[in-house]
Amino acid sequence: MIDPDGYRPNVGIILMNDLGRLFWARRIHRDGWQFPQGGMNTDETPEEAMFRELREETGLLPEHVEVLGQTPGWLRYKLPYRAVRQRERRPCIGQKQVWFLLRMTCEEAHVRLDLTETPEFDDWRWVDFWYPLDHVVTFKREVYTHALRFLAPVAREVTGGVNIAESDPIGGAVEIKRHFR
Repeated sequence: MIDPDGYRPNVGIILMNDLGRLFWARRIHRDGWQFPQGGMNTDETPEEAMFRELREETGLLPEHVEVLGQTPGWLRYKLPYRAVRQRERRPCIGQKQVWFLLRMTCEEAHVRLDLTETPEFDDWRWVDFWYPLDHVVTFKREVYTHALRFLAPVAREVTGGVNIAESDPIGGAVEIKRHFR
């Protein structure tokens, strides 16, 4: 499903542990690392798509996480020109995403990257809250920055500020309104 502007609706998942560290996964057969994310089906709400993608990409179920917050509206990024399939009737030029912040409430042993026939990831680790901003592919960096800045106050509140600096390394002080569902 591509919207009239050429963007594919998508959800992003920022999975956090009790220490304020984030789930960071390596794309299978690639060197790129990212947060779990995936497209929405036409009959899904963003939350339904998020739980489906969570299961497909991490093996976690709704009972393994607590939803802490989400970004309001859509955050968009454009794909690099080489990644746009120009021969499509309506080419997808990028993704528009709603981002969710989740807290993992189960043991790490519940994480399973191999539950589908075509896994997205082959490895994962916990990273510092702002680490992804310097390590995600360039074309996704602005969306990651907006999502992390928006959700940082919620993450800080939940963890008591443990391991989550008051400012991100790129943009300085974080002053964004919180949005709870």
